Amino acid sequence: MSDPQLGELSLAKLLSSFRVSMHEDTFVFLTFPASGPEPPANLPQQMCFREKEGLTIITTVQSAQENELEYTFPSRMITCEVHSSLEAVGFMAALTRKLTECGIGANPVSGFYHDHLFVPAASAEHAMRMLMELAHEAAVAPSLNQPA
Repeated sequence: MSDPQLGELSLAKLLSSFRVSMHEDTFVFLTFPASGPEPPANLPQQMCFREKEGLTIITTVQSAQENELEYTFPSRMITCEVHSSLEAVGFMAALTRKLTECGIGANPVSGFYHDHLFVPAASAEHAMRMLMELAHEAAVAPSLNQPA
């Protein structure tokens, strides 16, 4: 790793050292068409992403309801408590693969310091257990996570 502020690159180190935490709020996804009205100025945004079709915003279900906005995908945000590099290869793939094995969909989002997974609210506790299991497996057998 060339600069500690840029985060960890090693997949083995990421997998063997990450921990997970779950945000207490339920989050939802909103969309605002490109040719439509802008989101309310008072709408808190956990994340926003502009595509040619429009703007996607992740906010809390409470904020969406207070603003009388239509939403989809009630989810919980699981944060990976390790400073991963934006250039790290395979970390999010390993996490989503573990959830895929359990039949849990996930919408990953990477911030500068941490990676986050938005998982269906009804599956959130199961997702947490599976990710903790992955971290434990990697910590006790880190050589299994090395590329061949």
